[in-house]
Amino acid sequence: MAKAKQQDAASVAVLPSELRRHFFEIQPAIRQRLEEFARVHPDEYFYELCFCLCTPQSKAAHADRVVAKLREQAFYERGFDPVHLLRDPAHYIRFHRTKSDRLLLVREQFSAIAEILGSMRTDREKRQWLADHVQGMGMKEAAHFMRNIGYRDLGILDRHILKHLVQCGVFTALPPIGTARRYIDAEQAFAVFASSTGIAMDELDLFFWYLQAGEILK
Repeated sequence: MAKAKQQDAASVAVLPSELRRHFFEIQPAIRQRLEEFARVHPDEYFYELCFCLCTPQSKAAHADRVVAKLREQAFYERGFDPVHLLRDPAHYIRFHRTKSDRLLLVREQFSAIAEILGSMRTDREKRQWLADHVQGMGMKEAAHFMRNIGYRDLGILDRHILKHLVQCGVFTALPPIGTARRYIDAEQAFAVFASSTGIAMDELDLFFWYLQAGEILK
């Protein structure tokens, strides 16, 4: 029933004219950002993964500063406990102890992650593997990481994006996305809506984040 309601809403969903005009004003900057993601060197994949593990419930700017310090101090090579970086008030990361432990764990398994990324699996199979095997990564975080290293057309769904999709009529209310199946159902509705607007889903995703944050974040 919930899925049927989503489909009914999506069939009459529209991007309001003022938002459409605003989107096309900043579309070049959005496309430039996506091109930057596509140019990320594989040597940087580990630190992009660290960024996406730090961002949940914390400011993206803080996560960016923490990752810069991790890179400067050769965290991948040295493997030190990074908790002091995450709890620094200058760029505080919430749940710093838990996230520090997760960074150490992902460092140990990164060779397996790199192998999955380089495999012949589909993009969505890779995302599911990340969500299943990397502590602290759900479907959203896995999609975020993959988008930041150049993958396209994966929905990065959270309440901010879903709120804008409700406003556009894609959903009648915020849909539950707590399971992989529900996340994929919501993503499919987003994809149908994006297709109806003639705008790529990941371009709309960045646009909705721009509306939320006032800048085109990664």
